[in-house]
Amino acid sequence: MKVLLVVNSSASSVTARARVVIAKSLSADHDVEVAETHRRGHAARLAQGAAAAGVDAVVVLGGDGTLNEAANGLAGTETALAALPGGSTNVFARTIGLPDDPVEATGALLEALAAARIRRIGLGVVNDRYFLFHVGMGFDAAIVAQVERRAGLKRVASHGLFLWCTFATWFRHYDRSRPRFAVSLPDGRVVDDAYFALCCNTNPYTYLGTRPLHITPHATLERPLVMLTVRSLRFAHIAGLGARALIGSRGVGGSRWVDEATDLHEAVVHGHGPFPYQVDGDHLGDTSELRFRWEPDAVRLVVPDP
Repeated sequence: MKVLLVVNSSASSVTARARVVIAKSLSADHDVEVAETHRRGHAARLAQGAAAAGVDAVVVLGGDGTLNEAANGLAGTETALAALPGGSTNVFARTIGLPDDPVEATGALLEALAAARIRRIGLGVVNDRYFLFHVGMGFDAAIVAQVERRAGLKRVASHGLFLWCTFATWFRHYDRSRPRFAVSLPDGRVVDDAYFALCCNTNPYTYLGTRPLHITPHATLERPLVMLTVRSLRFAHIAGLGARALIGSRGVGGSRWVDEATDLHEAVVHGHGPFPYQVDGDHLGDTSELRFRWEPDAVRLVVPDP
């Protein structure tokens, strides 16, 4: 099998030793070429080139952002996408069942390739960009922006940094005085008092250490999108939602402060002015409108043994 190994050496848990070990392990059974990313968007171009050249699989050693770029480069092609955890959280890789250690995950990936465990999965699309697990709008995206401003700390304090940025954003970096946007759903409903929202293609939302934060059991790779719209930013309400996500698996949709819309093929978010958003953990700035759709069978994914 022809394989392109895309490596983001700047990712939080990618080391020179791990890169060498992984490349040698993959090369034992496959024809492997290694390419390193050098700038934002590079992984998408590398993946596009691999697909055009007839490469069988693109293996991504990096964080969720690098994996997202590769998925955008491969969507609609016959070249398969494979994940290896190299970032600080590795949401998607862990969601599909891979170990969080990249060398250990390589063993699981090799088994999946040998057994040809490759299947097509649906992806979300926001303003023509694909996403693997979620898009965050409002308060959530403002937290991600604060984390990215301190990217140098992610290697040593990734989860602690996320918590610190959550409180810093709450107190200093986000306007909590008013709703920020309205969510228009296909059934005609409009949730016009949204403080933040998550459009999910998978669950959990993220991980704190080894603990997943389950926000909706309805977001799976086999079903269309879920939109969770949070209609309050009072501390007691947000703390309660966080506790439910951390200690349970039923999600947060049962709260009176959350509107949960499931199995969505489309949705539109209109801002009451500009609002921040992030895609698969990458902050993309402010916008005034987001258009979502679900695209079934968008990409071929190498999946570990269930």
